[in-house]
This record gives sequence, structure tokens and C-alpha cells, in this order.
Amino acid sequence: MEKSTLPEKEQRGAVVSAISEFIHRLLNLEEGTDEKGTIEGIRRDVEFKGVNVWILVASIFIASIGLNTNSAAVIIGAMLISPLMGPIIGTGLAVGIMDFAFLKKSLKNFGITVGISIVTSTLYFALSPLSEAQSELLARTTPTIYDVAIALFGGLAGIIAGSRREKTNVVPGVAIATALMPPLCTAGYGIATGNLGFFLGALYLFFINSVFICFATVIMVRYLKFERVGFVNQRTEKRAKAGIYLFLIITITPSIFIAYNVVQESLFRNKALKFVADYLEFPNRQVIKTELIYGADSSFIELSLLGKPLSSDEISGLNRKLDERGMLSTRLIIHQAGAFSSDMASEVKSGIIEDLYKRNEQSLQDKDARIQALEQELLRYRLGNADYTQIAKEISVQYPKIDRIGFSRLAETRVSQMQTDTIPTVFVRWKENPGKGREQQLGEWLKLRLHLDTLQVINY
Repeated sequence: MEKSTLPEKEQRGAVVSAISEFIHRLLNLEEGTDEKGTIEGIRRDVEFKGVNVWILVASIFIASIGLNTNSAAVIIGAMLISPLMGPIIGTGLAVGIMDFAFLKKSLKNFGITVGISIVTSTLYFALSPLSEAQSELLARTTPTIYDVAIALFGGLAGIIAGSRREKTNVVPGVAIATALMPPLCTAGYGIATGNLGFFLGALYLFFINSVFICFATVIMVRYLKFERVGFVNQRTEKRAKAGIYLFLIITITPSIFIAYNVVQESLFRNKALKFVADYLEFPNRQVIKTELIYGADSSFIELSLLGKPLSSDEISGLNRKLDERGMLSTRLIIHQAGAFSSDMASEVKSGIIEDLYKRNEQSLQDKDARIQALEQELLRYRLGNADYTQIAKEISVQYPKIDRIGFSRLAETRVSQMQTDTIPTVFVRWKENPGKGREQQLGEWLKLRLHLDTLQVINY
């Protein structure tokens, strides 16, 4: 029995070994690593003076303009030219190879880049006539655990690509994904407008990105076994690791709570909107305004109704429906026609008028489009049902100088309006120059003959 099963065990072992070897080759990061070139490149990027300073200032201005005008394309362009990644990756490399002199230099240059960035963006927003916070700017004021994940994986991609002998275009993509530049510009906006919440939220987002890009660099440098510059005994190294992990936990904890609240608010909004759609659609009442107010302890669905008022029993029943839907901490606030204040009545009237105006405008646009389509269809019908042979005979009698004639419908598009019209067209080849008057006369006669309002004649 043992002799018969031994070959099977050997075969299974060979298969497992082959799979293991394939996976190792597939996921191997050590092959193609350029330790010396990587360290030299990162050391160069950490240097922050002269050209790098001016490039940073220019990119900060570009990013600030993009945030101010809500242009994602401009913001992406600013991130592509920004030299902010250098000192951050340099700090991670220094920690990974225990080069304390290089660590001091990286942290010093990191502080300089942050200072220059905040001063430049503050100056821009202080002088800019546009002071309203746009959506691109608001998106950088509430960091969450998702930003931690983006920074960590972005940092991993950046150092992996940077450690290869053959360089790739991954690093610019990392700069865009981790978005180091916009939070610093948003912090400058917070200072310029006196908004402490914006300043702290944006600075925290930048801090998260920087810390976890740095941490990702440390992980990869250690994994790739880059040679250490300084010697640290085992006890000191353990204490340093514990300090790093504690620092990471302190950094990540607020973002987890923020992300939790963001997710909970999103779930509340989805449930609330579905509740309104399921239970507050009445044939004799209309919901003219819905406002959702989320709170950690209690939330509200505030509605303004027009039409027959709901009774107190009906409102109580709706609140019970909320409980049945699992929205125990959510309650309805209902404003009805009989209980409107003068301000709310004015708001309701203006809302109704605006809604009617939009509906009428849309209806007119639909009708105009329909009329235009019917007119084009009529033109096609008229031209399509013409007896071209008979018309050609009539033309040959009246205009003997015509050699050939063709009938068609051309689709003409006005590029500025992206509007397409179908125009009946006659192509004419003359035996000799007929003179301008005869050509014009032919066009007028054909319009009468074919019962058309529009017709163009083209010589060829």
C-alpha cells in the first residue's frame, strides 16, 4: 500500500512546489530592486532650495486657483508638478535605514515645504475676490479612515515603483491619489477666511497623508532589506517600533470616528429619502420641501406639505413606521398649510412658482423640439415624394444650359449650438456660366414647384 501511494504523494508535493514557486515569482519584489539608485534619488528629492522652492510656490498657486474655481483638472495639474513627496518619502527612508542625520534633514525640509505652502495659499485666498467655499475645497475638510487607506496604499505604490531599476510613471499617479497639495491650500483658505474648522480639518488630512506615506516607505525599505546606516540595539529598536505604532494609532483614531459618522449620515439620508418616497406620496397632498437633519443622538425629517392636512393620528402612525424601519432615533417634523408662518408661506409660494416655471419651461422646450422634428419630417416627406423625372424635364425646357441636376437632403449642424437641421438641396452642373440671375431664379422656381420654404442650390 505504501509503495502505491508514494508516487501520488510525490506528485502532490511537486504540484504544491510548482504553485509556490510560481506565486513567489509573481509577487517577488526583491528582483529588479536598485537599492543604491533608490537611496540616491530620494536624497536628491529631499533637497529643497532654489528651483524646487519656486516650483512649489507655482504649484500652490495653481492648486489654490483650482480649489477657488472648483476645477478638478487644474488641481490635478498642480499635484503633478508639486515636489512635496520628496521630504515625506525621505523621512520614511531615513527611519527605515536608521540614518538619523538624513532624518533631521528630511524633517527640516518637510517643515519648510509645509510653511511655504500654507503662507502662499493664505496669501492667495486673502487677495482672491472669490471667497465662497466650493465643493472641491469642502472635500478636503473632513478626513476619514478612507484617506488613511489611500495614503498607505499610495505610499506603497510610490516606494515600490521608486525602488525599481526601470523607473515607471507611477509616482505622478501617487501624487494625485494621495492629494498632498489641496489640503495645504485648504488650510491656507481657513486662515485667510478665519475658519478654524477648515484649517484644522485640512491640516489633519495632510498630516494623515504624510504619516502613512512615510509609514509605507518604512515598511517597504525594511521588507527590501535596505542596508542600515546606524546601529540600534534590539531593546532600543523595540521601543522605537512601539513609539511608531502608538503614533500611528493616535493619528488614525480621529479619522475612524469621522468615517463612522459620515457612513451613518449617509445611511440615514438613504433611509429617510426612501421613507418619504414610500409613505408620503398622497393623491391629495404634495411634499413641497424635504430637509434631512442628522445627529448622532437624534435625527429629524422635516417636511412641508401642501394640501389636506395630516391628522395627529396619521403623524403618530408615520412615526411608528419610522420605528418599524429601524430609525428609532428619527422623528418627523411636519409643516402643513394651516400652520405656516408668514416666512414659510412666502417660501412655499416662491417654491411653487419656481417649480411651475421650470415645468412650463421644460414643456415649451419639449414642444419646440417636437415642432422642429415635425417640420423636418414634413420637408423630408415633400422632397421624398417629388417626381424627379418630371421636374428634370420641366427644368430642361426652362433652363437648357443645365447639364445635370441632383436632389438630396443634407444634414447641417450648427457647431456653436450643436443643433442639426435637414436642408433640401439641389446640385446643378451647367454647360456654361448661366449668370447670377438665372441661378437665383432656378432656386425660387424650385421652392414653388416643390412647395418648400427652404432650399439651397449648389453648383458643382
